[in-house]
Amino acid sequence: MLARRIPSILPNLTFEEALEITKIHSIAGMLPNQVPITTIRPFRAPHHTITIGSLVGGGKIPKPGEISLAHYGVLFLDELTEFQRSTLEVLRGPLEDRIVNISRVNTSLTYPCNFMLVASMNPCPCGYYGSSEKQCTCTAEMVRKYMAKISGPLLDRIDIQIEVCPVKYDKLEQKQEIETSEIIKERVNKARKIQIERYKTQGIYANAELTPKLIEKYCQLNKGSREMIKKAFSQFNLSARAYSRILKVARTIADLEEKQSIEEKHIAEAIQYRNLDRKYWK
Repeated sequence: MLARRIPSILPNLTFEEALEITKIHSIAGMLPNQVPITTIRPFRAPHHTITIGSLVGGGKIPKPGEISLAHYGVLFLDELTEFQRSTLEVLRGPLEDRIVNISRVNTSLTYPCNFMLVASMNPCPCGYYGSSEKQCTCTAEMVRKYMAKISGPLLDRIDIQIEVCPVKYDKLEQKQEIETSEIIKERVNKARKIQIERYKTQGIYANAELTPKLIEKYCQLNKGSREMIKKAFSQFNLSARAYSRILKVARTIADLEEKQSIEEKHIAEAIQYRNLDRKYWK
């Protein structure tokens, strides 16, 4: 439910983004005749039986796959561990490069695939490993094999990892005001405007597109923040990729609060989002 509502809080499409999405969907033959240009971000949720060709693109005349159809939108992989490991592994390159190259005997094509990967999974086959509410019935070997379907390099490319605990009945019965998607989207749009203005001379739109060189320029840390991330890097055995992604997430958190610089609390929150793999994949 949470994943399917993400598009409702994503920032408004720029004209350039809308044009790229429209071109891809037109090539794939998925653009309705009465729709001259796409105005909403795509949300793609392929079944776990999907083939590699359908995911990345293919065919005699290569057409865009699900990752390209999700360009500037969301690719949602529900029950992540039910996908074939070989299928998931092909996501590593596109997640990093934001393009996919499809080669055939007579042609070679490159499609863009700058998407947000959202995935959900249970911690084990029975779903109760690590739960304080119910005893897990899986053996240690069953849990190990289940977790091993997700490789370390793929997990390393997921910026935010959240454990969702079961909701109790009393919580469901509580009547309290919550933020609507419209309210959250306003905040997101403000953060996106800040980023567009910041990177107007760099040819990018968002923090997610920052290169290592641009990270050095736009994600500068004070002494306290540097000490905090240094300690986390050592304690959690983080990779260089995880380090860069923590800085990007912290920069985004700061933008959502309309802060000019990254503060220690922003780094702390970003680091907290990287702890799940240390609990279940250690």
